[in-house]
Amino acid sequence: MESEPTIILLFLIASAVSVGAARLHIPYTVALVLTGLALGVLQLFHAPQLTRDIVFMIFLPGLVFEAAFHIEFEELWRDRITVLGLAIPGVVASIGITAALLVFASNEIPYLQDMSWALALVFGAAVAATYPIAVVSLFKELGAPRRLTLLIEGESLLNDGTSIVFFMLILGVTLGESISPDGIVVEFGRVVGGGIIIGGMTGLLVSQMLRRIDDAMVEITLTTVAAYGSFLLADQLGYSGVISTVAAGLICGNYGAQTGMSPSTRVATETFWEYIGFALNSLIFLLVGLQVHMNTLLSAWPMIVIAYLVITLTRGIVIFTTSVLLAPTRARLPKWWSIVLIWGGLRGALSMVLALSLPVDMLLRELIMAMVFGVVLLSLLIQGLSMAPLTRHLGIVGGREELKAWETAQLRKEMVNDVLDTLAHLRKRHHASPEALDVIEAHYREQQNTATAALDSIQLDKGYKLNGELAQLHRRMVLLEKQRLLEARRHGAIGPDSFNQLLADIDARYLELESAGLPQSDLD
Repeated sequence: MESEPTIILLFLIASAVSVGAARLHIPYTVALVLTGLALGVLQLFHAPQLTRDIVFMIFLPGLVFEAAFHIEFEELWRDRITVLGLAIPGVVASIGITAALLVFASNEIPYLQDMSWALALVFGAAVAATYPIAVVSLFKELGAPRRLTLLIEGESLLNDGTSIVFFMLILGVTLGESISPDGIVVEFGRVVGGGIIIGGMTGLLVSQMLRRIDDAMVEITLTTVAAYGSFLLADQLGYSGVISTVAAGLICGNYGAQTGMSPSTRVATETFWEYIGFALNSLIFLLVGLQVHMNTLLSAWPMIVIAYLVITLTRGIVIFTTSVLLAPTRARLPKWWSIVLIWGGLRGALSMVLALSLPVDMLLRELIMAMVFGVVLLSLLIQGLSMAPLTRHLGIVGGREELKAWETAQLRKEMVNDVLDTLAHLRKRHHASPEALDVIEAHYREQQNTATAALDSIQLDKGYKLNGELAQLHRRMVLLEKQRLLEARRHGAIGPDSFNQLLADIDARYLELESAGLPQSDLD
């Protein structure tokens, strides 16, 4: 079968899997990885030949840009210590510990295939990147604290870039390139720094173009140019294309989209990139399933189980160490969050992209691919399906569904009341005909009644409702403080040292509110 019909068939399969997963109430990624495994077993058709250039130039930029475009930079910056700690030293530690434990296990446990340090480091780098999609979608559905969701999203976004850089450096050494440990550090700084500069310049250039254009199709096209252009330019110049795309995505998604896009264009752009993420993730899972032979998977099951235990243990070491180091600081993690962050470190599409990019003639390539696919399969099945019960058991998401519904209905009612006040002002000033105002007012009166009925129908404990209102007021007042502080700085009413001290205090208090989700009132 030719590549084109195969790709179309894979899209049809992905669509069917998505519909089936929704009806069965299981995570889409879990259903997708099982489908990929089944396709690999049945071998009904041959997978297209994927070269490194295809994998890196088509799949990676789209996956990385989509993730970066949807992250709020201001929130990411508030937790920069935690996120950067997990994304750089955390990734280095993860790769090293994973490789060490894997080599030790392969040497000490009978019947396991010997694993050299070089291959163990390649595997460790391939699975260092986490996969947040399944966990984040679940957190949003359950109403988990915003900061917890952001930590998982932000860590994954940045460790995507750092893990790929380390993967390429380690793979180069494995294939015979000569480079010293000091040289690896220097090379890492060079490719990452160059990627940030190129991605930042590309993002700023595209953002300026977005401000001067008012055409949704053209603006979406420009974001596509930013995604793939930043990657290609950095890669051609010898820098990190992934880091470049991360920088471009953050700038386009925050500065560019907020200052240069109309609300309708931004919705269209976000929808477009959500689809790109869906399409690329689907193809990766299915294509890897087609390329991994079941015999290899079964023969490697002892190594797969050991590898899964190793990366889970490694994740625990890294997260708990980070939590201990952050405990004396304002960025400390609340109780039980470390367990959730450990269990939320799923592996997914990026790990499989890196496995696919291994040279075809590389020694033990099929074993590494089988181990990566097996680890992804186990992490999605075990951790992905148990995350909701775990967070409920730890009390992190319990009872938030009703509060979320109440907050939504309350805000909808407030927005309708604001519109009705505006209509009353227009009627008083005779800025519109009474007939037109009557029609519009009747429409919003109906929405007001609907919103009121929705609020009355939500059964929410009074004490819990009060806690929700307190949390809302706390956040609004802290953000008001920050707005006043920024105004004082613009007007020259405060010096830089005092400004930085007050800003750090405000950000720390906001982090505490986002961590707690709901502050406990005296009534509890």
